[in-house]
Amino acid sequence: MALLEIRDLRVSFETRDGTVRAVDGVTLSVDRGRTLGIVGESGSGKSVTALTVMGLTRLPNARIEGSVLLEGVDLLTLPPDRLRAVRGKRVAMIFQDPLSSLHPLYKIGWQIVEAIQEHERVSEKAARARAGEALAEVGIPNADERLSSYPHELSGGMRQRVMIAMALVLDPEILIADEPTTALDVTVQAQILDLIRGLQAEHGTAVVLITHDLGVVAETADDVAVMYAGRVAELGPLARVLEGPEHPYTWGLLRSLPSSTASRSEPLHPIDGAPPSLISVPSGCAFHPRCPYALPVCPHAQPRLIETTPRHGVACHLPVATRRLIGAGIGASEARV
Repeated sequence: MALLEIRDLRVSFETRDGTVRAVDGVTLSVDRGRTLGIVGESGSGKSVTALTVMGLTRLPNARIEGSVLLEGVDLLTLPPDRLRAVRGKRVAMIFQDPLSSLHPLYKIGWQIVEAIQEHERVSEKAARARAGEALAEVGIPNADERLSSYPHELSGGMRQRVMIAMALVLDPEILIADEPTTALDVTVQAQILDLIRGLQAEHGTAVVLITHDLGVVAETADDVAVMYAGRVAELGPLARVLEGPEHPYTWGLLRSLPSSTASRSEPLHPIDGAPPSLISVPSGCAFHPRCPYALPVCPHAQPRLIETTPRHGVACHLPVATRRLIGAGIGASEARV
């Protein structure tokens, strides 16, 4: 049994403009000690999937179907008090923007102490000592002094480290990292990713890494799910997806990456068009209006995610032989990821 298993998850929101189908039949799983990378453009449903796992999409205008199983227990059916006991303690999340996620009017130490005391009956002194240890573990110098700092007094990289410390201070079984390196410079990005990998190896934590950057996924993940318009387009072991991708959207993502070996004059190859509105997702295969390989059936029938090799699933109408022929060439030429 997988540690976390998402089955046929569907999340929609009623708005003035219509129904936003943010997640449309997503099935994913992650095992203890492994990293699942979820990649896709903005609006693909990555973050809504993660927020639903955390129970943060339970809104009056939301409709949620499917199941989110944590060792067999469906988090979607838990009452609020039991869900709060799971959130932070067993499943923790690093949000995209630490400056907006941390309370600007409270010191770092107070916020970490509050998280500890919400789940464990310990004294403030003991909780503060653990908070200092957590900051030191994520590489923040003079950790005890930093407990008295406000979020705005820290750099972006330091704030992200604080978020990681807060997420890991209760030793959760699953860590969800939503774009953890967004808006950080390249050096700090590498430091944050190394930090997450090191802490995962030490604690045996399962990690769900959400990003739009296939390069980040290539450095970090064991398995990868490529999402488009609220659906999973391709899912499998990292090496299999990068070396032999089989979905045209995955091909497009790989082709749009800059190469460290190509000349500066070599142009990039962005995917034509833009992601669709989730209020009016195209019929059939949602990617077909942007796909140079679209078949006559693509606008009319939504492809199912089917395993073509063990643990490697693809949702595409192209014949398997054709996909493998094209994907092998792209995977070989884009191995620079």
